[in-house]
Amino acid sequence: METLLIWLFYISSLYAFIPGLITRLFGYRVFKHGSNKDEFALTFDDGPDHYYTPQLLDLLERYDAKATFFVVGSNAEKNPELIRRMHEDGHLIGIHNYVHKTNWLMGPGAVKKQIQKTNKIIHEVTGKDTHYYRPPWGIVNLFDFANRGDVQIVLWSAMFSDWRKRIGAERLTKRMMKKLGGGEVFLLHDCGATLGADNEAPREMLIALERVLEEAQKRGLRSVRIDRLMETDSSLKHNKRVEKAADSARSLSWWKRWVVALWLLWEKLFHLMFHLHTTNEQDPIFHFRSRPYHGESVELTDGTMLQAGDEVLELHLDNKKLFQIGMKSKSTVHLAIQMIRQVEKALPEIARYVVDHPELHNVKALYGVTMINRGPEKFGFTVTDLPKGFFASSSRIYLKFLMRVIHPDGGTRLKQAPELLVPKLILMPIDLLMKKYLNDGSHHRIKHDRLVEEEEETVISSTLPCR
Repeated sequence: METLLIWLFYISSLYAFIPGLITRLFGYRVFKHGSNKDEFALTFDDGPDHYYTPQLLDLLERYDAKATFFVVGSNAEKNPELIRRMHEDGHLIGIHNYVHKTNWLMGPGAVKKQIQKTNKIIHEVTGKDTHYYRPPWGIVNLFDFANRGDVQIVLWSAMFSDWRKRIGAERLTKRMMKKLGGGEVFLLHDCGATLGADNEAPREMLIALERVLEEAQKRGLRSVRIDRLMETDSSLKHNKRVEKAADSARSLSWWKRWVVALWLLWEKLFHLMFHLHTTNEQDPIFHFRSRPYHGESVELTDGTMLQAGDEVLELHLDNKKLFQIGMKSKSTVHLAIQMIRQVEKALPEIARYVVDHPELHNVKALYGVTMINRGPEKFGFTVTDLPKGFFASSSRIYLKFLMRVIHPDGGTRLKQAPELLVPKLILMPIDLLMKKYLNDGSHHRIKHDRLVEEEEETVISSTLPCR
């Protein structure tokens, strides 16, 4: 006997108590609150009532308020003219079972019949089926989840005990005013003939509701149907999902973290092997080194020619910094803005570094290879194609890999517009760097030093014996 009672307890808990608890606490598979700040929903259970429901419809019409009526099928059967008026006035009609009986005391088949019978009554009057359901007392069973089909279960976010006459209009008004706000789903009753309710309780509700509708107008709040509130809520949630998906796209899987870590380690070794320098050890954006130019002759923006053997300052973006900017950027535009700010800050620092280091006074131009090559002209760079060959091919492979790792939409952009993501050569005459980014005239000292060195070379070469 004891075992039988225990099993009955387990079964009843699984069938009724646990599903009800889940819906109340977590809102699982039910709708009970919206997200719109300017709209709320009035919902009415247990009607229609031949005396109070017409008064309620008149009140809603005066304030141009829309509502949702969860009707009891047997009451709808007795008052088809009220169902018709609800529909014609633009309100939403939902199901509250054919009789006001809890789903805990009915099997799945009985609940299904209650819903179907009530829907048939509504369809015969309005010509439309309904897809919205509120179980009596908001109590669901396990099969309400599993077999709900195209029926949406709707609960509430605010309940006021308005089925009790003794609450009175004054207290009811205070309770409703306290909860009045965007997204709220009010549970009210337009019939007091059900078990545990008072027949005259709707009268107090109507007095309080008129005060609430008056206040809602002052606050700019609109009462809307549940389907409208759900539609707005769904749209807002969709936008959040899109934003979340974008954030997820920028998050890293474990294997990508390892790739990034190994790649940044390789970059650090590269800086050490080739003795790269920077103007800001704590927060670098560029690393650079001086070396002879080995490419084809290129005309710079000042009309001079960069030729093989000329000294250039080879620029390398700090990829750790670029990666950090890329991960924090919300979009491609945001990434571009951050990069522009970093470059604007770095170029004057590079100009000052060149002035302060005499060994760099022979440098003829800044030089770099990059796939982020739309916009460098505004800084004074010349943008040109890389000469075809092994260097161009290998640079393309490396920079595409870099784009996939660093850019928030790198992989997508490579698929959508691969022809736009081609590595380019960017160059800036060192004299233009000085004129554009130094205002103290110190660039004239570099020109003087360069002229002195050229004169010394001329003198030395003229004193050498001819062969």
